[in-house]
Formats: sequence, C-alpha cells, structure tokens
Amino acid sequence: MERTFVMIKPDAVQRGLVGEIIKRFEQKGLKIVGLKMIQMDRDLAEQLYDIHKGKPFFEPLIQYITSAPVVTLVLEGENAVNIVRKIIGATNAAEANPGTIRGDFALTIGRNVVHASDAPERAQYELSLFFSEKDLCNWKRIDQDWLYE
Repeated sequence: MERTFVMIKPDAVQRGLVGEIIKRFEQKGLKIVGLKMIQMDRDLAEQLYDIHKGKPFFEPLIQYITSAPVVTLVLEGENAVNIVRKIIGATNAAEANPGTIRGDFALTIGRNVVHASDAPERAQYELSLFFSEKDLCNWKRIDQDWLYE
C-alpha cells in the first residue's frame, strides 16, 4: 500500500468544503490513516513549497497558505499518489475536468482548494513535515477485500 499527502487549503476550509472533499477520497476507497487541522506558520509553508522558491508566485502562495487553517491528510491505497491526483484534477482549476475536486469547486490556479503530492518520493517528504509515525493509525477497512483483488 502506498501513502500520500493531501492538504485541504484555506479557501476550501473557509468555504465549508472539507467534508465533501474528504468524502470523495473515502468513496473512491482510499483509507485515511492520518488527519489534522492546523494553522500553518511561514517556516512550515516554505518547507512544503520549497520547490517553488524564487518563482514570482512564491510569496503570494506563502501568504495565502498561512492565512487560515488547513486540513492535512494521509491517504493510503494501491497507487494512492496517482489516484489522488486524478481525483483532484489539473493544478490550474480552469483546466480541471468536471467531476474532479478542482473542476467542481475551484476557478483559478491560485485558489485551487487542495494540494496533493505529485510523486511517491515527494509524498514521503511532505508527509514527514506534518506527521510522525505515532500520528498515523494502521487499520483495515471493513470493505478492503472488496476494493482490491
């Protein structure tokens, strides 16, 4: 089983979309093994978005992501990184397909409601920023035998 990191961003929290977003992951069959609501500080935000440092949108991104609470998740399932990326849709919400989280709930790239790791290696790094092993619950979904061959 693969684990990935997801963050429900301030715009989604402020708009009351947390439950709907989590519902989509659960309905797909992904298992939540970690969940926290936090107010991110600048240092943590800069670590999360270190790959964008020096880009013109970096400072506005840091200001936005630290402006209100976020909800962080650890999701687990086979091929979890790729499955989550498909569920959330294109980074630029204007290009996201209807039926995806961004396609249904966002209009722009700057307020695209959710962040998700884009590769297994990046997921490990991002998970380590927000969760320790003691923060995670190892459990078996009752329907797991019906989700996987």
